[in-house]
Amino acid sequence: MMKLSSWIWTAGAAVALLAAAPVSAADNPFIGRWALTIPGGGAGWLGIVEENGALKGSILWGGGSVVPVSSVKVDGDTLIVTRTSERRRKDDSGKEIREKITETITGKISGDTIKLTTVKTGPDGKSFGQAEFSGKRIPDLPPRPDLSRVKFGPPIQLFNGKDLTGWKVMGNNNGWRVENGILVNDAKQEPGRHVAYANIRTEREFEDFNLTCEVRVPKNGNSGIYLRGIYEVQVADTYGKKLDPHNMGAIYSRITPVTNAEKPAGEWQTFDITLVDRHVTVILNGTKIIDNQPLLGCTGGALWSDEFRPGPIYLQGDHTSVDYRNIVLRPVIK
Repeated sequence: MMKLSSWIWTAGAAVALLAAAPVSAADNPFIGRWALTIPGGGAGWLGIVEENGALKGSILWGGGSVVPVSSVKVDGDTLIVTRTSERRRKDDSGKEIREKITETITGKISGDTIKLTTVKTGPDGKSFGQAEFSGKRIPDLPPRPDLSRVKFGPPIQLFNGKDLTGWKVMGNNNGWRVENGILVNDAKQEPGRHVAYANIRTEREFEDFNLTCEVRVPKNGNSGIYLRGIYEVQVADTYGKKLDPHNMGAIYSRITPVTNAEKPAGEWQTFDITLVDRHVTVILNGTKIIDNQPLLGCTGGALWSDEFRPGPIYLQGDHTSVDYRNIVLRPVIK
């Protein structure tokens, strides 16, 4: 699970009525899903739908979850998306103050590209944080693949059990090492603050595949397995919790497992994950918890938002300690 940004986004009103007459999906070019490259180069996502003459929107902004926006409307050839947040700061006396921040995102379409501008407004009415960014329309999803007809190539051992050959550490403060045939992330923490550690990724990049591995999370542990570098399969200590799109085996904030199959913290758990044609199947500890479900877009922490670009397997290490072993990938033969 990726960290939430420093902004604390409120759900607001997820439904926004159009200012003018209702616009049908056939007439509104903004309806659909957009792969964003947000300011600073990070991955994002925007989804616009129409229900009963009203537009609704949801957004992913770098890390964290897909969340609803406060309002969506169209003015002529311009999309206007509004979302609100709460900013916390301390005054001169050290008292915490919470301030409402309004962000307005406007966009215009050129072909399959959308050019966007974001600007924030504080409680004093002053604007700040203006930036430009862009997005690409995501093509419609294909039908669910018939996995019984999919052919896989020979298995590739991604982790040799001896060293980090074939892997690249992403960032500073590396906690990854190999110990007794186990890929260990030793994320020691300090009292009173969270210490961030590096993620790790394969040097090789892949398209569609089947991936199997074993993972062991400590009490309150938190990691993730990123497929092609963009879709996070959640790895976390969620044993005994209610079903949620942030639980073990979920596609983070997007797809909720149909049943609980996780084991208690400290036990080895098995994953069998298949990614084909933007559809995913997750088998956790021998139980199918996600069955060939469509992926609507990238998840928080994605390396990029392009769903058609080959990418690595990357493992999240910036939250807590975690162990992996027996990481094997079989590429789809097309």
